[in-house]
Amino acid sequence: MAASNVSLPAASVPGAGAPPTAEAWAAAFAAAAPYAEFLERHGTAEQRERWAAFRSRVALSPQQRGILSGFVRRMPVLVLAGAWCGDCVNQCPIFDHFAAAAPSIDLRFLDRDALPDIAAHLKVCGGQRVPVVAFFSEDFTPILFYGDRTLSSYRASAATQLGESCASGVAPPPADAIAAVIGDWLDQFERVHHILRLSARLRQVHGD
Repeated sequence: MAASNVSLPAASVPGAGAPPTAEAWAAAFAAAAPYAEFLERHGTAEQRERWAAFRSRVALSPQQRGILSGFVRRMPVLVLAGAWCGDCVNQCPIFDHFAAAAPSIDLRFLDRDALPDIAAHLKVCGGQRVPVVAFFSEDFTPILFYGDRTLSSYRASAATQLGESCASGVAPPPADAIAAVIGDWLDQFERVHHILRLSARLRQVHGD
């Protein structure tokens, strides 16, 4: 989709060059908002209802909660998103569940149009798609950028020949599709956790 329904004036971030500095990523993270605040800032009442409806359908298994509860290294996670975007409706609430189960996940959401100089570094296939998730170390060294849909979601779209690149979120996916996407995303969060946990540099600087 072309634009969000609710937007704030775009801003610039010092150091958001090619690539952005750690300080620039940290500034973008500071300008972003927690889940509920992001929706209040950028979503309409109808959009917030869609996000809430999908969030109520997300259920983590005991095994998944166990994985998340074992996270010990602080993990700043910046999600470039749009409250208007169906792909965000059907994925971003999953991240909020992850953060609730793993206090070490420091989760923030940034509207796609708020910081164009930062968003420019989070493109997918040359386009400004959302959501895109940026994972960082404690000192805001980038670890992984991942978006806009998971493999399971793309497989489903390819199989059913859904033409839109970003649906409205009005028709939610079935439960088995939600479970598959949860698993896909958890794999990425867990992978980053292991990278952070096993990093000799981080262990030397921040301790175990």
